[in-house]
Amino acid sequence: MAHLKDKLSSAMVAVSDIERARKFYSETLGLELMEDGMGGVLVYKTGSTHLLVYPSDFAGTNRANAVVFDCGGDVEAIVADLRAKGVTFEHYPDMGVDFKDGIHSSDGFKMVWFKDPDGNILHLNSA
Repeated sequence: MAHLKDKLSSAMVAVSDIERARKFYSETLGLELMEDGMGGVLVYKTGSTHLLVYPSDFAGTNRANAVVFDCGGDVEAIVADLRAKGVTFEHYPDMGVDFKDGIHSSDGFKMVWFKDPDGNILHLNSA
């Protein structure tokens, strides 16, 4: 019997302007575009999975994490690279954790949040 627990999953992010999103996800984030088609859907390679970016009238309506990237020990270098490209990072002071240079941290675990041009929340962590 087939089980979902044995299958890869992919994140999907709705955007209002596919060309603006292409520039952000390709150039700013540096993701590798695998497919461009299927009604404007962009498919990016992220590790062994995929991130699908698609046009939608509901873009930016999600107020929670849309995508999480497990970055291991590379969080600080990735944040520095994104900052140099103009990305600004969210600060959530109510979390009660340390915050410095865009990175929340607690007991060695690092967490970062930022938004794409449509306001979709992207999350990096040191897992």
